[in-house]
Amino acid sequence: MIESPRALLLPLSDERRRHQRVRVALLGRFMLEDRREFPCQTLNMSPGGVAITAPVMARVGERVVAYLDHVGRIEGVVVRQFDRGFAMSIWATLRRRDKLADQLTWLANRQLLGLPEDRRHERATPRDTLTTVSFPDGSEINCRVIDVSLSGAAVATDLRPAIGTSVMLGKTHGTVVRHIDQGFAIEFARGGTDDSDGDLPRY
Repeated sequence: MIESPRALLLPLSDERRRHQRVRVALLGRFMLEDRREFPCQTLNMSPGGVAITAPVMARVGERVVAYLDHVGRIEGVVVRQFDRGFAMSIWATLRRRDKLADQLTWLANRQLLGLPEDRRHERATPRDTLTTVSFPDGSEINCRVIDVSLSGAAVATDLRPAIGTSVMLGKTHGTVVRHIDQGFAIEFARGGTDDSDGDLPRY
């Protein structure tokens, strides 16, 4: 029987797979005990726990429910805080932990295997890349659009607003969802456009 690429790259025992921590940046949302929801991004994750950066701090011992891209719903308790985020345990059955281990193994190998990023919409580079990002207080900054799709954009700029910040990229509303080497990424509200013809957002 031919082994899968995953097995060839990460030959792990079941026990090690349940505890191996993977550096992975997954976008998502989390809900606190008072039912407030906020955007978040993972720093690293194992089937038993996850470290999350977030605009709001959860207290140690607080129950948190999170929904993460590629992983789905997880639930657990905050075990420690760190600068701009917190770490939480993951409550899960052995079957669910095994599934998480498979998902994390795939995510860890995705870049090594050259697999696509599985973005929701195809991204493109606009002809005119120079535009502005404005903030609720009326301030704005100049930036360069790296790429854009119906669901979001990546922009190059020295300023990196906090994750969760509401912004306008040109004339399009959105939210800062993660930081990148050259700047930050924005997720558009309502797919980024009020038009029904599927055009990319306008700047």
